[in-house]
Amino acid sequence: MPKTERRDERRFLYKQLAGYQREYTNLMRAQNFLQLSNVAIRGLTLVSKFLLIFFLARFLEPVELGIYGLLAATIGYSLYLLGFDFHTYSTRELLKRERCEWGGLLKAQGALTLVLYVIFLPPLSLVFIKGLLPMRVIGWFFVLLILEHLTQELGRLLITVSDQLFASLILFFRSGVWAVLITGLMFIKPDTRNLDMVFGAWTLGAATALFLGIYRVKRMGLSGWRQNIDWAWIIKGLRVASALLIATLAIRGVFTLDRYWFQDLAGLDVLGAYVLFMSISMALMSFLDAGVFAFIYPGLISAYQRRDPVGFHRGIRRLLLQTVGLCGAFSVVALVTIGPLLAWLGKPLYSEQQGLFVWILFATVLYALCMIPHYGLYAQGCDKPIIHSHLASLIIFILATLGFAQTWPQLAVPLGLCVSFFVVLCWKSWSFYRLTPVPYRLFQS
Repeated sequence: MPKTERRDERRFLYKQLAGYQREYTNLMRAQNFLQLSNVAIRGLTLVSKFLLIFFLARFLEPVELGIYGLLAATIGYSLYLLGFDFHTYSTRELLKRERCEWGGLLKAQGALTLVLYVIFLPPLSLVFIKGLLPMRVIGWFFVLLILEHLTQELGRLLITVSDQLFASLILFFRSGVWAVLITGLMFIKPDTRNLDMVFGAWTLGAATALFLGIYRVKRMGLSGWRQNIDWAWIIKGLRVASALLIATLAIRGVFTLDRYWFQDLAGLDVLGAYVLFMSISMALMSFLDAGVFAFIYPGLISAYQRRDPVGFHRGIRRLLLQTVGLCGAFSVVALVTIGPLLAWLGKPLYSEQQGLFVWILFATVLYALCMIPHYGLYAQGCDKPIIHSHLASLIIFILATLGFAQTWPQLAVPLGLCVSFFVVLCWKSWSFYRLTPVPYRLFQS
């Protein structure tokens, strides 16, 4: 080949390589922008929720704040009964299938949802019949429960298809916009400072998020909707999800039982302080879900299914560094600002209970760190350690809280949370190291 032709060929290859490099750089910039935008929207949502919880603490009596916290926790727990944790199965199934099959799978999941509504909605009225929640909020409970469940499932679907930005927009309408509006209204008009106005605004925001999610799914152009409902696929999924559901109900049971138990030990007025501190601490999990977990865990699943140890290892490392970094930064900011924030509320009860906050924050950090090995195991389909550790968490929480209640009744619940989540962290970490194939491990001997 003449020198001129070889020179031209090299130039052509260099231009191609430069083009690929530019495309890769632009792709990484777009991904970083998407992640920052997602975190920003989630951040606005959290700021809105902060405004709401602080204005509720300022304008409502601690007893009313306690009722709000109990209703929100009960809705959060009931969501797992209506969803049956089926998304833990359907997420992996969707990522395995071609998009032309997704419509049929989603149709089947919708049919399952209707069946679960018929089974579980009537028994949930026992919460009010038994007096665990006041009867005057029963209507709000069921309306909000259904809206929250449907919008949650739509958000999970969008995260699965890597549309995290739109999933965050849905969450913003579901949890953020209405909180800003009702906070402003309560600030301007004192006669709106009641729970009915809060629940009405919540309903409006969740309904808006639902319509927005439906619109987005329709725009995805998925096919397969005309397929018959695959009940065999549903039954298979229920077998897989039922075990994970038991584990999820156990771990979420901790976050529901804690409020009822704390009310029994300390009273409904002090429960208002507990709800306030838990709301602040759990903002950490919202940040992690938005800026870390939602971006990393779908990639972990894909990397493991492709048998790509380098990609899996890179994802786990990012998960570790970003989770630990965000936990540290959030804890410092929270501990520095909690005092002035409680002083601004102008209610001595909250300041008197400030010691609770340190233990609640510590328990939340331990729970956040548990998610690092959790997603590593989940991506590999290693569900048994997750199930066993979650079941153990509820048992350990009950035993630890019973023990602490004899000596420190008001600190018994947060201390029980700390003990429970520390055991779960150790359990999942050891299981991840033991069950992960050597090339996929983060730390290799």
